[in-house]
Amino acid sequence: MESRISLTQLLETLDDSNDGKTIHLQDIVDTFRSRGFGPLVTLPALLALLPTGGVPGVPTLCAIFIALIAVQQLFGRQSPWLPRKLRKRGISHDKLHRTVKRVRPWTQRIDKLLAQRLEILLHPVARRLIAVLVIALALAMIPLELLPFAAAMPALAITVIGLGMTADDGLLLLIGVLMAAGLAVSAFWLL
Repeated sequence: MESRISLTQLLETLDDSNDGKTIHLQDIVDTFRSRGFGPLVTLPALLALLPTGGVPGVPTLCAIFIALIAVQQLFGRQSPWLPRKLRKRGISHDKLHRTVKRVRPWTQRIDKLLAQRLEILLHPVARRLIAVLVIALALAMIPLELLPFAAAMPALAITVIGLGMTADDGLLLLIGVLMAAGLAVSAFWLL
């Protein structure tokens, strides 16, 4: 297992490593290496969780993207594979630099809460089981889109799980799994 690198350090590495005009999505995946599944699951889950998730079709698109990424993790890929069209998408280095500068105080606060703990949940078998859970949560988002903002519930659990994957924090992964279990129990009682 690689040594612990904070979220702030990962973002700064991405910012420093590319002095070109554009940073492509593949550069982000390469910087996060095996943790690349985390950000690629967290970002669309956040999009579905925020008010933009109330826009018809957004939760479904986010859910499909999340499921496709989680399927790769389920089948044991070491880092996410992206189609060429997505790999070449990117943002300007200046825009990324401004964003990293703006979010640095937040990531530093988050880094204080995160630690490499409960390493059993970082084991490849556990990661595959978590990938199955993320797929189930993502697929649950699709029919929940019919109810206003209902897709935000599984999106929140996916966000927590994705952050745990990104930070290699097994405790955060466990919290996300418990949130998913709570959603399942609630759904069972509502039926």
